[in-house]
Amino acid sequence: MSATVSFKVPSAHGPQAVTVSYTRRGRGEPLLLLHGIGHHRQAWGPVTDILAADRDVIAVDLPGFGASPALPDGLAYDLPTTTTVFEAFCAALELDRPHVAGNSLGGLIALELGRARLVRSVTALSPAGFWSEAERRYAFGVLLAMRHIAQRLPLPLVEQLSRTAAGRTALTSTIYARPARRSPEAVVAETRALAEAAGFAPTLRAGTTVRFTDDLAGLPVTVAWGTRDRLLLRRQGVRAKQLMPRARLVRLPGCGHCPMNDDPALVARVVLDGSR
Repeated sequence: MSATVSFKVPSAHGPQAVTVSYTRRGRGEPLLLLHGIGHHRQAWGPVTDILAADRDVIAVDLPGFGASPALPDGLAYDLPTTTTVFEAFCAALELDRPHVAGNSLGGLIALELGRARLVRSVTALSPAGFWSEAERRYAFGVLLAMRHIAQRLPLPLVEQLSRTAAGRTALTSTIYARPARRSPEAVVAETRALAEAAGFAPTLRAGTTVRFTDDLAGLPVTVAWGTRDRLLLRRQGVRAKQLMPRARLVRLPGCGHCPMNDDPALVARVVLDGSR
């Protein structure tokens, strides 16, 4: 069942109220799940049941994505602000240094939360921030094209396409290596989430100069990369390992950019192992 929580975040214009939508289920140590740009918390749906058997799972819609409202005026969609938002979110839910797992943008945010020592472990699946400038421009170009298509496709056409494996492939093969496995309902919902995300453009603008360069020494870190990631190429995982030599680098055979859909059992095992 989904829920919302509101809390105050400092800004140059005084405290601002931020509202975040999330779901929470399971038992065990708390595990925060963060999705990528243009996505929503349902991206984690294929692995949530497995994780919830051993963890108190909190899957979040980032501000301006999914069911979470946009950030108020005066708050930027940059990493320092996002870190502050999730520090306040954890305080509001009384989460004491949860484990965190994130995909793409969510992986970068998870690493930032690790840098701030707000979490007890980090698992990053194809995280942003380890790109070269050419790789960043390529990824941003693909994302903008995906957004353009999602905004211009009429909903009845999206629903029609989602009913066939070929249609789901056409809509989602950029992020999934096995798009036919995604349900029609999920494909429709995430196409709409991409089209309607108020935080998409400002988040992309804020990301143009982002690089992650911290070692995160002393914190358990797992970086996992799909061998069929077409958005953030897997050589970026090798770069991440070079920057964080103590991190565990895991190869996800046959998985795309959002591996939770492509191999739920493997991804759940990687997240559980990384959050012990």
